[in-house]
Amino acid sequence: MATPTVIDIPHTLGRDEAIRRMERGVGKLASHIPGGAATVTHSWPSAERLALTVATMGVEVPCTVDAEDNRLRVTLHLPGMVSLMSGPIAAIVEKQGERLMLDDKADRTI
Repeated sequence: MATPTVIDIPHTLGRDEAIRRMERGVGKLASHIPGGAATVTHSWPSAERLALTVATMGVEVPCTVDAEDNRLRVTLHLPGMVSLMSGPIAAIVEKQGERLMLDDKADRTI
């Protein structure tokens, strides 16, 4: 298995508010994945950890998002050839994560 891709997204919200925003946005995540046919399953293995599996174009990407007081730590397990795109994928995740943490509009999504 390839080395996980880890993205740190800083914030000043505190852990509870970061988790609230994650809870609010996770259901809308699939609509932001290119290709239009993505599915996202998620669970909360602990109060501070969101576990996701993003499936699109025949590829499943397991991810975790750990909420900390001053950052989100996103860990992506990119399979095979998808790992060659880790840089651009990480940049998109970071940008969208920053938007989620900075913007408190009710209609804003990841």
